[in-house]
Amino acid sequence: MRKIIHIDMDAFYASVEQLDNPKLRGKPVIVGGHPNSRGVVSTCSYEARKYGVHSAMSSSKAYRLCPHAVFVHGHYDRYIEISKKVQAIMADYTSLIEPLSLDEAYLDVTDYLAKGSSATAIAEEIRNRIAQELHLTASAGVSYNMFLAKTASDIKKPNGLTVIHPKYAKEFIENLPVERFYGVGKATAKKMYELNIKRGMDLKTAGLNFLIEHFGKAGIFYYDLACGLDHRKVEPYHIRKSYGKERTFGEDIYDIRVICQIIKKLSYSVSEMLNEDNTAGKTITLKIKYDDFVSITRSKTLPEYVSSHEIISNCCSELLSKTEAGKRKVRLVGVSVSGLKNERDEKVEDKQLTFTFSV
Repeated sequence: MRKIIHIDMDAFYASVEQLDNPKLRGKPVIVGGHPNSRGVVSTCSYEARKYGVHSAMSSSKAYRLCPHAVFVHGHYDRYIEISKKVQAIMADYTSLIEPLSLDEAYLDVTDYLAKGSSATAIAEEIRNRIAQELHLTASAGVSYNMFLAKTASDIKKPNGLTVIHPKYAKEFIENLPVERFYGVGKATAKKMYELNIKRGMDLKTAGLNFLIEHFGKAGIFYYDLACGLDHRKVEPYHIRKSYGKERTFGEDIYDIRVICQIIKKLSYSVSEMLNEDNTAGKTITLKIKYDDFVSITRSKTLPEYVSSHEIISNCCSELLSKTEAGKRKVRLVGVSVSGLKNERDEKVEDKQLTFTFSV
């Protein structure tokens, strides 16, 4: 039986801001867009959460709920720096680490347990080291699979540790609300409630065939979870499928020249990300969101792998002509590169390509 730990930093971005600026400690801190912008909340401190503020909420709504909050744009280089230190601590206990984001990760410590030690003891030691060395707090969950470990880490947040022992897993799962099952979003949870499936026991009782009928292949996964089964493994190396950047405008814009300038800046940022990871891609995608919130994408697959910001920008400029930008107001522009190839496996060279423009 596997020994899985899920580590989740508490209000990570906001906590780093409070760490670096003592004046923010104890105050509601919101990391994200300015309240007068169309930005959203990336994360917020627990002081702000008491007022109903949460991630992905519009910054304007967050301001209405908590007008005395301190809004911070965010210092992502700093978050990355701290995240690497957290992962370095984890790496002292296992090489099987699967980061989900900058602030959370799975660890499989099954084959790394010293005689007499336990996964619970390792989780507690990691939490203590994060507190002592980085002056931040983390919550942890421990169990025999990834689903239960992640679910457990939410139970005693912030700064808590929860263990779901195999002996008590059946009872725990049976009483767990379906919206807390891995992979069950709002829409799926709503559908389950309409089918009178509210808890893990209901999922299991509904049966495999019923769940497949209503949820397709996902029904198999939900049924397995209801039976305490999660066949996923902690995967240390994830292959990234794309690199991208987006920008939401403070005001909707018509001016195609402004949009082209933004595309150049976004292309440069994406190019930097690709080159930092020694990666290049073949498929370039331009995303446009109009003022009525309708989003469209236009893509082009090139004959060669590229990472040059000039090539990315030129390609996106060509793709822009295939949208209604300039005729309709635009509120968001995004640039991404996919179809990636790692230069460490095979040397990739940028080649000058020619495009036909009609902007």
